[in-house]
Amino acid sequence: MRRKITQCVLREMKKKGEKIAAITSYDYLSTKLIDEVGVDLILVGDSLGMVELGYESTLPVTMDEVIHHLKAVTRARPNAFVVGDMPFMSYQASVEDAIRNAGRFVKEGRAEGVKLEGGMRNADAIKGIVRASIPVVGHLGLTPQSLLQFGGYKIQGKDNLSAEKLIEDAECLENAGCCSIVIEGVPWEVAREITETVSIPTIGIGAGEYCDGQILVMQDMLGIYENPLPKFVKMYDQIGDRIKKAVSEYIKEVKEGTFPELKHSYSIKKKKKKNGKDKGSKDSP
Repeated sequence: MRRKITQCVLREMKKKGEKIAAITSYDYLSTKLIDEVGVDLILVGDSLGMVELGYESTLPVTMDEVIHHLKAVTRARPNAFVVGDMPFMSYQASVEDAIRNAGRFVKEGRAEGVKLEGGMRNADAIKGIVRASIPVVGHLGLTPQSLLQFGGYKIQGKDNLSAEKLIEDAECLENAGCCSIVIEGVPWEVAREITETVSIPTIGIGAGEYCDGQILVMQDMLGIYENPLPKFVKMYDQIGDRIKKAVSEYIKEVKEGTFPELKHSYSIKKKKKKNGKDKGSKDSP
């Protein structure tokens, strides 16, 4: 039986040099499949706003929407460590908001940890959530909830000053009590420096090979996407094309009348015959 992954197991994996394989999931069946093959961490990301709900960014995503998907994921009872992504404005306004909303993820969504974006500016919120006995995953670099501030999805830490700030933020997140840090959209040199500086695991997405683990959006890596993919995404399959092919074949057979066949249909249960006649019928004179 596979071990249950916890924040403590993730720390041990870093110490042993064992890479962490993380992936997003938003529903019950997908979670069952990816957990069976041994994924270590499942993130119910606010990326569900774009992938599942059709929003143009993650900013409109609500607490209730994430909790809805969290419930579906945790019903699969995965061995992976399940983290819920705290949406925009669920933790920025006050420490009290942050603790209360993180608590909802655990109580209602049965999350085992929460993720929030930003560095030292959110240290107090992180400390408060950790004091409430809830594991916190930090998120540095290209943080999508800062889209308006960045002026788009732009790589971060490309100069010495901003790179040093990211390293300082990473140390601050560790000191605030984070159990892990997602590093997104930064040069690999910066991600390596952060990984070597902090004692907690780093999980990269578009941050190169030197992080302690990697995470991708499942739909991206499987070839189910609407917009052009970032450079860092590797597609492991073209399931989107295979879905379209299968559905096209179904439509064709329905239009032609070749589906359903008799083997796909039900029939009336016939009455048993007695002496060659239907049971219950009267004998002829």
